[in-house]
Amino acid sequence: MNGQLIAIDWGTTNRRAYLLDGDGTVLHTRRDAMGLLSVPAGGFADEVAAIRVDLGDLPVLLAGMVGSARGWVNVPYLPCPAGLADLAGALHWVEAGRTAIVPGLADPAGDVMRGEEVQLLGAVAAGLAPDNALLCQPGTHCKWARMAEGRVAGFATAMTGELFALLKAHSLLAEFLTGEVADGEAFRAGVRAGLAGRLTSHLFRVRGSALLGLRKVEDSAAYTSGLLIGHDVAGAALREGDPVHILADPQLGALYASAVHLAAGQPVLLDSHAGFIAGITRIWKASQA
Repeated sequence: MNGQLIAIDWGTTNRRAYLLDGDGTVLHTRRDAMGLLSVPAGGFADEVAAIRVDLGDLPVLLAGMVGSARGWVNVPYLPCPAGLADLAGALHWVEAGRTAIVPGLADPAGDVMRGEEVQLLGAVAAGLAPDNALLCQPGTHCKWARMAEGRVAGFATAMTGELFALLKAHSLLAEFLTGEVADGEAFRAGVRAGLAGRLTSHLFRVRGSALLGLRKVEDSAAYTSGLLIGHDVAGAALREGDPVHILADPQLGALYASAVHLAAGQPVLLDSHAGFIAGITRIWKASQA
C-alpha cells in the first residue's frame, strides 16, 4: 500500500485510524476501542508507534480527545470563527514534521469541541454541505454548528446522548428503558412532546405511563429517546423548510432526520467519515504548503 499519511480520529471511547494516499483516498481503516479512557497515562506515544508498525512508518495527524487535558498533549483551543487554514496553522507538533495534533475549537459562550471541527469543515470543503449552513453532529454530546463562508462561526453542544445513557443506567426510569430505539410511533410521539417543552415533566411521566398502562413498557426507551432528541432539535429554533445537514452514522442520523422533519425542518444526511477524511487531508496539505 502506497500510503502517505496516517490520520487518527481519537475519541473518548473509540479510535479510528486511516491510511491515506497523497490524494486523501482511504487505503485501509483500523477501528478499535482504544479511546482516550483506555490509554494508560503516558501511553500515547507507544500507541502511535504500534499503529505505525501496522500501517507504515509515515507522518501521523491526530484529531480529537488526544489533544485534551487527559490526552497526549493539552493543545489550546482556537476561538471561533475558524477554518481549515486556521487549524493547519495551529497544529501542535509532537515530533517536528512527523506527528501533529489538530487543535479543537472554542465558542465564546463557553462551549468546546475536539475532533468534530475536522468533520464540519471537511464536509463543507468537500461540497457535502454549503459554505453557509447549519450542521448537526449527533452523538454522546450533540454539536450544532453554524457555518459562515466555509468557517465554523459558532456552535452549541447538547448532552443528549449522555443524558439518555444516564437515564438508562442510573435513573428511576432505568428498568423501563430496555426496549429497542427505532423511528416508529413511540419515538415520534416522544419527539413531538420534546419539541413542545417541559422536558423534565415528560421524563417523569415515562414511568407513570408505563405503570398505568398508557404506553407499552417496551416502547418507553424509544419514547424517551424521542423526547430527548426532540428537545435537542427544539433548541435549534428551526423555521419551516430550514435545512439541517446531519453528520452521523445511519441509525442515529435517521433518528435526528425524523425529528428535524417533525420540527418542519429539512434534514440532509451526510457521511461523517467522508467529512473527516476531507478535513484532515486538507489540513495536512495546508500544513505542508
